[in-house]
Amino acid sequence: MVEIDVTCNLEGFRRFLINSTCRSFIPESYLRDPEVFPEKQGDQGQGSIYVEAVDKVDLKKIRDITFINARDVLGIIYTSKTGNTKLKWRELRGRIGRMSGEASANSLVNLSMARIISPEDVEAIMANQPGQGEEQQLGEQVQGEQAQPQQDVPQE
Repeated sequence: MVEIDVTCNLEGFRRFLINSTCRSFIPESYLRDPEVFPEKQGDQGQGSIYVEAVDKVDLKKIRDITFINARDVLGIIYTSKTGNTKLKWRELRGRIGRMSGEASANSLVNLSMARIISPEDVEAIMANQPGQGEEQQLGEQVQGEQAQPQQDVPQE
């Protein structure tokens, strides 16, 4: 997990939430509407999304996600299913806010897809992480296998 603290707009964080939780089943009209957000109750070990807003109306529940229409969003709290990602977005002014918390490698990729951080930022963050453990070892092993010729095949 990586500590993250960046300024981003509300639409970017909304895209991150959708990519992380409901991209495969969100209705197209909800995807295009900047006032529609996914929200999820915090059942034990199942992750949660809570949207704090001046005006909030439930629209439709699909699977474990309730889609809401929210105006004047003040903050959003997101916890992933695994619990490895815990992010908060807080309004600074208008639709600009500050996102902070801990993010997993998977969430870093989703943040990049939402254009909150760049792919280069993701690579730099991961390179600077001490003890990346199995993820780094797996990546090095795959790269190493591609670079070396196979030993059991006769070379001419």
